[in-house]
Amino acid sequence: MFGNRRNHVGVALGGGGVRGLAHGPALEAIDAAGLKPVAIAGTSMGAIMGALYASGKTGKEIRQLTERHIVSRDDGLKDVYAKKDTLLTWLRTVRIAWDRSGLLKADGFVRYLTEQMAATCFEDLKIPLRVVATDFYSGEPFVFDSGPLLPALKASMAIPGVFVPVEYAGRILVDGGLSNNLPYDVLPDECRLDIAVDVRPLRERQNPDPPHMVTAILGMFDIMLDRMTRAKLREQPPALLFHPPIAGVHILEFDKAASVLKQTAAALPDFKAQLDQK
Repeated sequence: MFGNRRNHVGVALGGGGVRGLAHGPALEAIDAAGLKPVAIAGTSMGAIMGALYASGKTGKEIRQLTERHIVSRDDGLKDVYAKKDTLLTWLRTVRIAWDRSGLLKADGFVRYLTEQMAATCFEDLKIPLRVVATDFYSGEPFVFDSGPLLPALKASMAIPGVFVPVEYAGRILVDGGLSNNLPYDVLPDECRLDIAVDVRPLRERQNPDPPHMVTAILGMFDIMLDRMTRAKLREQPPALLFHPPIAGVHILEFDKAASVLKQTAAALPDFKAQLDQK
């Protein structure tokens, strides 16, 4: 049974904006443990990282791709200059929508990441992938597992009021986190060892003053995701949960990407120990 479980691994990657960059190191640890997932499920940024992994990229390659697009405190001027082209590409990918349905369009960001994989459709992927979005009007999850990748990934990360919703199959679709932010229950039944990577923030007071408007709105979104996910974990937890204690980073604070990776790295030894025991 032990061997069978290791041969039937499913990985679920949760949503959390920039905190989802933690999925790269987590996938790298899964690779290092000799585990080969047979299915991936993802929400929002977890869907994007899951698509990269399902296309055949390793966890290490995904982490390295991420690191090429961020500036850390340890980078000198020479390091920043060497990254200038990828940093400019990152900045150009998200643009103002000038649309009353959202502030930003994610087309460029998602298209750029999908260009990093040799796949345009779910059928092109090396590992089966399920991507969660939310039907805005019914509030129910909508799961993509076939067809073109681009609309699925755009829909899964379409935070209402921030990114423009996606019209697909007669539905208006928004961020999957509103209905299922940690979709380990979406993995197929064949996955006897389900590993969930949860990037909800560690909520702690950072400032003695009340939050400003944007922080309050994003914080409200995080509170909702936290409550929903806690309830789900109590009812039916996955076989293995990795929840790195990422603090002080809101979903859209991409300037804190280096902090996400640093905080994730500090939690990896315990995760690796759990993987070795499975």
